[in-house]
Amino acid sequence: MTFDPEQLGRSTHELAVMLRTLRKRAGLSGDRLAARCNMSQSKVSRIESGRVRPSLVDLEQILRAVDAPPDTVAEVNTLARIANTEWRNTRDLRRKGLDSRQAELKSLETSSTEMRYFLLSMITGLLATPEYARASLAHSPADTRKAVAGKLERQKILCNTSKNFHFLLTEQAVRWPVVGPLALAEQIDRLTSLTYLPNVRLGVIPTGTPTPTTPMNTFTVYDATLATVETLTGSLVLRDGRDVRSCLEAFSGYEECALFGERARAKLAEWSAACRS
Repeated sequence: MTFDPEQLGRSTHELAVMLRTLRKRAGLSGDRLAARCNMSQSKVSRIESGRVRPSLVDLEQILRAVDAPPDTVAEVNTLARIANTEWRNTRDLRRKGLDSRQAELKSLETSSTEMRYFLLSMITGLLATPEYARASLAHSPADTRKAVAGKLERQKILCNTSKNFHFLLTEQAVRWPVVGPLALAEQIDRLTSLTYLPNVRLGVIPTGTPTPTTPMNTFTVYDATLATVETLTGSLVLRDGRDVRSCLEAFSGYEECALFGERARAKLAEWSAACRS
């Protein structure tokens, strides 16, 4: 499916209008539709006003209740998928301030209990040493001190044992020279130390390891309800259950190829020694 960024911004309203139109065509009041769908009238009202995004189950119930034809069902499902996809371009993120991005990530991490990070080309802020965090933002023309502080502040959540963190890092992500060799060795040693945390599962995928599919992007899944996908020019926020499941399935496939525990620590020690040599 191809997404037009402008379409992503309009789709929630368009979906609400379409559902309201379908209800009226079926000759149903909001109360009668709510009764048929076993949901409250207030929820129907919020969906039709665009204040609430309907879940896939909500949509299935509504479409069945209004006896929507197959072509309309397909159109609504496509629009719902777009409505549950948000595009954030890098220019807007920089304009708002890089520190505001750290606040958003902290909020997501605070509200989630099971988080999965697939890291293709760089180490994420939660795992970064101060020097690596600073270097990762060195390309920005803006003042990055608050953003770096935000990255380091977020790391406290790793000690919250009510939350579980799963990290998969490719060898490229671990060894990409964001910092100099000695600083990179320190960063790799930090990764090793984090493998001992009881609520952190950190795996590495050495170059040359066969994987079910070729990884194309860094992505994160928060619980099983939201996923973010990083691209060169911005990030996608995915809330549609089908898209989130696709990310979870991809993560599981890569997880089967990764090294964990002592095997991961041995590989990290090898890479750290190579930096120091």
